[in-house]
Amino acid sequence: MCGRFTLILEPEAVQKELDLGEMPPDLQPRYNVAPSQPVAVVTDPVERRVELFRWGLIPSWAKDPEIGNRLINARSETLSEKPSFRTSFARRRCAILADGFFEWMKQDKASGGRSRRSSPYFIHLASGKPFAFAGLWDLWRSPEGEEVHSCTIITCPANEAIASIHDRMPVILDKDHIWQWLEPQVPQAELQSMLVPYPSDKIAYRPISYLVNNPAYDSPEVMAAPVE
Repeated sequence: MCGRFTLILEPEAVQKELDLGEMPPDLQPRYNVAPSQPVAVVTDPVERRVELFRWGLIPSWAKDPEIGNRLINARSETLSEKPSFRTSFARRRCAILADGFFEWMKQDKASGGRSRRSSPYFIHLASGKPFAFAGLWDLWRSPEGEEVHSCTIITCPANEAIASIHDRMPVILDKDHIWQWLEPQVPQAELQSMLVPYPSDKIAYRPISYLVNNPAYDSPEVMAAPVE
């Protein structure tokens, strides 16, 4: 799964690298983006305007918005089958901006039968450039008329590099594939063919501080080397 990520680069740098349109005026560098928080999203391949959606998809038919807390990720293999995702897969795809994400490697049990803490890793493109996660979005309206735009990150089996840390990874779209993903009339088979692991030789990763475990920490200290 993908439960935390970053968008550390300055908005102007992300905008230039990914050929984006208008950016939110209050967009700030983020070191530890967590579910239920606002994330930078693009839905229109023509205007390419960046908007802020809630991370954790709330289907339009949901009675309780809390369902979004369980729908932060969507498995690529079952998008067309799951009621929560199949309509969005066909009609409401999005690209969620990022420049890295975190995953936790499970540790062997320590002596005495106690489990060690899972070790966090920061995973990013070897080039250091920003990218986007393939995502889905939806619009939910409360009985009082409140509108909530929300999204989920699509995951796929991990590539060889990441498989040593976790068995799944988010679907990464680089600059050349973001806009293809957002085109409205792309056949479903072609869309499905894009939901594959990003090449291992273009990925880099390193262990980081356990501070990332707490979403209250959203600062450069999260990226420091771990201290046992």
